Amino acid sequence: MESWKVNLISVWFGCLFTGLAISQIIPFLPLYVEQLGVTDPSALTLWSGLIFSITFLVSAIVSPMWGSLADRKGRKLMLLRASLGMGIIILLQAFVTSVWQLLALRALMGLTSGYIPNAMALMAGQAPRERSGWALSMVTTAQICGVIMGPLMGGLLADWVGLRAVFLITSALLVVSFLITLFLIKENGQPRVKKENKLSGSMVFHTLSRPGLMISLFSTTLVIQLCNGSVSPILTLFVRELEPNMQNIAFISGVVAAIPGISALLSAPTLGKLGDRIGAQRILFAALIFSVLLFVAMSWANSSVELGILRFLLGFADGAMVPAVQTLLLRYSSDQVTGRIFGYNQSFMYLGNVVGPLMGSGISAIGGFRWVFAATALVVLINSVQLIWVYRKSALRKITPGSSP
Repeated sequence: MESWKVNLISVWFGCLFTGLAISQIIPFLPLYVEQLGVTDPSALTLWSGLIFSITFLVSAIVSPMWGSLADRKGRKLMLLRASLGMGIIILLQAFVTSVWQLLALRALMGLTSGYIPNAMALMAGQAPRERSGWALSMVTTAQICGVIMGPLMGGLLADWVGLRAVFLITSALLVVSFLITLFLIKENGQPRVKKENKLSGSMVFHTLSRPGLMISLFSTTLVIQLCNGSVSPILTLFVRELEPNMQNIAFISGVVAAIPGISALLSAPTLGKLGDRIGAQRILFAALIFSVLLFVAMSWANSSVELGILRFLLGFADGAMVPAVQTLLLRYSSDQVTGRIFGYNQSFMYLGNVVGPLMGSGISAIGGFRWVFAATALVVLINSVQLIWVYRKSALRKITPGSSP
């Protein structure tokens, strides 16, 4: 088997386990915080939100630093650092005795971030150019699968073996990821940037043929995560509003929440291949506009079935957008700065994970649940128009030698 395919299989499992590690705490976090002595309902909500969000906030800050280090030291070293570091910190979370200790470890977990963007950067450099869209789509499916399975696994294991044991099992999976990375991944022909040749942040953008487009793609990544996260805080309550007499509301809400991930998982590889043939930008533009229409339709949904169908369709757009953005980032950046670019993009992804739920909670408190979907549609529409305008404007300019039109 070709070495890049072995690398793809290896990082697929690594991204799967990373997605599990990030999301497995969601179902039982308030229960764990309560076990640590926080019993007041308002304080419990505050601590749970802070403990979950701080990982993404810290990750957003440090991701560019890890990307820069990856350009100088190599992607494999960063994959090893992230998998082992996260495994150790999640192991320690099983033994905390106070909520402050848990908060500190979740912040340290943010410092160990970087597995997924470095996996993306590794495959971007290893896969043949004509198959890069498909390869990045496969890595994306692993992340999506992990995020879907994480809450399910965390909830089931918490019931079966206890809350603390979930951290032990997740830590073991990350150690397996570390071993797979150590023994199977071969970083062949990856260019390294010497420390003395390291570029500053502004100089990185001077190396790009389309810096304005790159910034717009970063913003698009933030918006993709924002539109996924904006409905998370209100989804269960909205389903209950739609179906006030339904008994198994938690189960139905879980299905409605998870169903976009299923369609994204099914569609991402196919849409990645299609993007390699017709252009990733066409796939991205179509998926963004499709998302706008779906969010508008969701604001008018009258039953949980309608909402579930619309969210299932939304998963097809999700499966297209993230790999398309990654492919365009690869196309318009040089090997010298690929790690930095993917690191910046990951920072915007983490910021979207923070901003989205805050926006959804605030809008629902002011105007009601349906306005969350309408406001999300407006944000995606504005981003879509801006991105298409910037892309077409940059396409009219003279392309530098060696870049793609």
